[in-house]
Amino acid sequence: MEYESELFNMRKSAVLTIGMSDSGGNSGVQADWRAFQSFGVHACTAVTAIAARNVFGAQSVAPVEPELIGAQLDAVIEPYGVMAIKTGVLPSEPAIDLVADRLGLVGRIAKIVDPGLVAPDGIPRLSETALSAFRTRILPLAFLATPNLSEAELLDGSACESERDMPTLARRLADRFSCAVLLKGGQNLDHPADDFLCDGESVYRVSTPAVDSPVSVTGAGGLLSAAIAAAAACGRPLLDAVAEAKAYVYEALRTAIRVGEAGAVTGSPAHCPADKVRIETINA
Repeated sequence: MEYESELFNMRKSAVLTIGMSDSGGNSGVQADWRAFQSFGVHACTAVTAIAARNVFGAQSVAPVEPELIGAQLDAVIEPYGVMAIKTGVLPSEPAIDLVADRLGLVGRIAKIVDPGLVAPDGIPRLSETALSAFRTRILPLAFLATPNLSEAELLDGSACESERDMPTLARRLADRFSCAVLLKGGQNLDHPADDFLCDGESVYRVSTPAVDSPVSVTGAGGLLSAAIAAAAACGRPLLDAVAEAKAYVYEALRTAIRVGEAGAVTGSPAHCPADKVRIETINA
């Protein structure tokens, strides 16, 4: 009985990802699952869309009915004691409204919003009305938003001309939406491993070495957001969570393994080298 009692009292933090199912496993909830497992947290999922997809792109995407999205959320948030939530692709205005309603009820949970607003081919995924709903309903609920450059420009309504503008853009978005912002630099051809974090007060450059000729970078941005959510669920402060997540993605890209002829996935490293992460406070 003593052994059974010890097992009963063991607890594992749960993290929920809300996003697209990627049949190739390179992005979406499948990639998030890998990050959660690497950080030792339990993975819960709420699928918002189902994509027939590989590293070459999506052949077909079907949105999940909002009622079913809501049922998935209701099934896991309270029963599993979810400690952090990551949102990814929200395919429609009704889905955005439903997710916002549910997330508004759980203020205690850290919410990491990975916008998922722009498809890999550069085409926005949402209509103007849905984008407006995302701005006004989802982002104000965020603890941290993690847009890439294209998404940040779409949210801000202005172009980012150079890397010098990225810290200012991160601060402007943080001020506008009253949340911390991590502007991901993967689309920055000069320094793709440099991200800019504004926590509402300071702006930090968080960087790792660039991985030469990575097997694949598909889904790397979403993987970073998922790792931040997992680290937050483990009690890490924001800057520490971002640094741990950056180390994780660096090692995942460095140790990536090719799968078949058509695709490659990032690895699931057991060791994340913290000494590869550089944090610099900058003026913005």
